[in-house]
Amino acid sequence: MRVLITNDDGIASPGLQALVGAFDPVGETFVVAPERERSATGHAITLHKPLRAHGVAIPGSAARAWATNGTPADCVALGIIELLPAKPEVVLSGINVGPNVARDLTYSGTVSGAMEGAIFGVPSIAVSVGSFRNPTFSVAAAFAVELARAILLHGLPEDTLLNVNVPNLPPDRIAGVAITRQSAKRFISRMEKRVDPRGRTYYWLTGDPSPVEDLEGTDTWALTHNHISVTPITLDMTDDRAAAAMRTWDLAWRPVSGA
Repeated sequence: MRVLITNDDGIASPGLQALVGAFDPVGETFVVAPERERSATGHAITLHKPLRAHGVAIPGSAARAWATNGTPADCVALGIIELLPAKPEVVLSGINVGPNVARDLTYSGTVSGAMEGAIFGVPSIAVSVGSFRNPTFSVAAAFAVELARAILLHGLPEDTLLNVNVPNLPPDRIAGVAITRQSAKRFISRMEKRVDPRGRTYYWLTGDPSPVEDLEGTDTWALTHNHISVTPITLDMTDDRAAAAMRTWDLAWRPVSGA
């Protein structure tokens, strides 16, 4: 398989290197990733300054790789449009340090890298490991290979990507694979007002998880119960329930007399 790998933790991230190492033996591997960490950039793209890419080496890998000054979405677009010799068969984004679950997906550069792949019509996977402390990537990397093979065998619906979260556990403690839905949990944001050594005010965004229960069948429930969570995400963000309700509102354009 021809694989394009990106991430939001930067080209030197151990998670990206683990993913490249897992795909090297089974496919033609290309890497286009940010030259520095671009976490929580969401689906930002670069429009107002030049995008630059330079070739780099991934330790222990023969993969062709480029580091860019762009976001994860930039990297995927640049790879598909310009850098790769042919369109990839699968786009992988990760392996991210820390989970990408629930409402956090709207901020995630990792998920947005896979989302950009789906926009280009390429089956895409975002992969994260569910811990910020002492992460290990071997289980996530091995599962990503198996999932990519399954996608090539079965296909994915149009405009769909897969968001994968893997418990930070040894293989024998993984309880299984769960096909999940996105949880409704979110962080309750707050701004901490601080003062720097020169007496100037600045703000630091922080927050705490909301006290929403981890419902069975959700991505957060799967992680807390030692399952690998696989959540299909669609690019179509239309809320059909809201649309149906709004059709009863008798909305109409009524020109103002004399306007």
